[in-house]
Amino acid sequence: MFQLPSSSVFPQFNRFAELSFTLMRVPPSEEDAGEESMIHAEDQEDFDCFTLARTYYDLQEFDRAAFFTEKCTSHKASFLHMYSKYKAGEKKKYDEMTDVMMSPVHYKNFKNRALESLRLELEAKHNENKLDSFGLYLYGVVLKKLELYKEAEPILLDSIHRNPLNWGTWKELSSLVADREMLNSLQLPSHWMREFFFAHTCLELQLNDDALKHYTLLSDSGLAESTYIISQLAVVHDNRRDVDQAVEILGKLEKVDPYRLENMDTYSNLLYVKEMKPELSRLAHRVCEVDKYRVETCCVIGNYYSLRSEHEKAIVYFQRALKLNPNYLSAWTLMGHEYTEMKNTSAAIEAYRQAIEVNRRDFRAWYGLGQTYEILRMYFYCTYYFRQAQQLRPNDSRMLVALGESYEKLDKVVEAKKCYWRAYSVGDQEGIALVRLAKLFVRFNKDDKAASFYTKFVEQMEDNGTADTEEQWQAYRFLARYHLKQGNFEFATSYAHKCCEYNETKEEGKSILKEIPNKRQSAGTPELEDRPNLEDLGSLTRPPLSSTSHGNGNTPRQHLSMMNVTFTP
Repeated sequence: MFQLPSSSVFPQFNRFAELSFTLMRVPPSEEDAGEESMIHAEDQEDFDCFTLARTYYDLQEFDRAAFFTEKCTSHKASFLHMYSKYKAGEKKKYDEMTDVMMSPVHYKNFKNRALESLRLELEAKHNENKLDSFGLYLYGVVLKKLELYKEAEPILLDSIHRNPLNWGTWKELSSLVADREMLNSLQLPSHWMREFFFAHTCLELQLNDDALKHYTLLSDSGLAESTYIISQLAVVHDNRRDVDQAVEILGKLEKVDPYRLENMDTYSNLLYVKEMKPELSRLAHRVCEVDKYRVETCCVIGNYYSLRSEHEKAIVYFQRALKLNPNYLSAWTLMGHEYTEMKNTSAAIEAYRQAIEVNRRDFRAWYGLGQTYEILRMYFYCTYYFRQAQQLRPNDSRMLVALGESYEKLDKVVEAKKCYWRAYSVGDQEGIALVRLAKLFVRFNKDDKAASFYTKFVEQMEDNGTADTEEQWQAYRFLARYHLKQGNFEFATSYAHKCCEYNETKEEGKSILKEIPNKRQSAGTPELEDRPNLEDLGSLTRPPLSSTSHGNGNTPRQHLSMMNVTFTP
């Protein structure tokens, strides 16, 4: 039975490449000359050097690959030379980072030392018009790594016009797009890859409705069975907070391609959010059987341990993912959440900062920083970070509520009220904005308005089937007392009975029920049609955002639950 050598098959190809390299000055035979004529004329001179360097590159011996292509002049060999130097610098940076993997604090000190020299070399070639599309792509990557974003944009656009099929260039350009206006202003080639670019960029910019349209169009154009399109649609639904739909899509994707590990980390995040422990356990075992040394596998297992509240073990697996890929965004964000749970705020802050270094559009990292500084009671800082998260997710009520609570702690009541109004208007699924508005009005003795919003809140919670929350029994208690004071005995009785369903307000509910007959007798029993109606308490129509309130005092903010990766709190 045939067996592969125990070392690897790659070194065997390496030997053939080395033999070819040593024979490059030997004139080819007539048969070999016929084969060489099939090689592009520009590449013939550098063919042996390029082949040898390519094998070294495949073996991740980047310095050797760069050395043997140093004197090559063809575009392919020249690109391999410069790209090998870039990869060698990245590899050395990651090797140094591995030594301090137990703490993210020192990560920002590590740089790719080859970037400056590469920039000068690529700039010289660009000025001489000696860069092809791949050379321009590398030039754009280097400029972006050096944070020269304005200089990188035209370079990447030039590369795309020369070769629109290089998806790597499209993705690098996408990371430079700041908003919808900039996206629409780009002068892109008329090519079918544009649709993929627009869909990807809209998703990155949290323009989820637009992203859904683009991916749906691609799916209807014959790509309905593309696992990439299916997975991206799941991410869109996750961003739209349609968690059930996202879980359903990724569950089907798992059955269509059971050995696919891409996006399984996102799947594990959704299972974590829904607290589906058995399903997450099954997923963790399955991905571990497929490949236990993939970043997605480490992330899935980390989420599983996090759901079991074993935060130290979760951090170990997120660190393992970062050893495999230090630019793995989800691991940085998730590790920040775990450090926050362990009250290690300094490590959490550095983890979130690293996530932002990888992708400044990650609203979860900005939100996590806001939560961490809130724990430290540094409210000016947390206001800044919550504002950054809100700008990335302008229609996410959670960001607005968090920002409003920060303003409230800084006694900026007008700004807090505007944030709560906005959160209510964009669709506050949890009803938190209604509660905060009600409490804000209670602070300023505007009980009619407070009752109006508490009423809307309990109706929303009852429609959603939500119960046993602190906000609900507080709302029932306030409404029972309010209606008793106003003489609305029917409503007071109803809400007092609701209070009796909670241990915290059971005794108070009984007390109110005892008071009602005495109050009714002393006031006289009005006819039902003469009693004040709940609708008379004030309209729930949202006032304009310019509405103002004045006063002092703080309401302690109930800490929002942590969000997990692509996540919902």
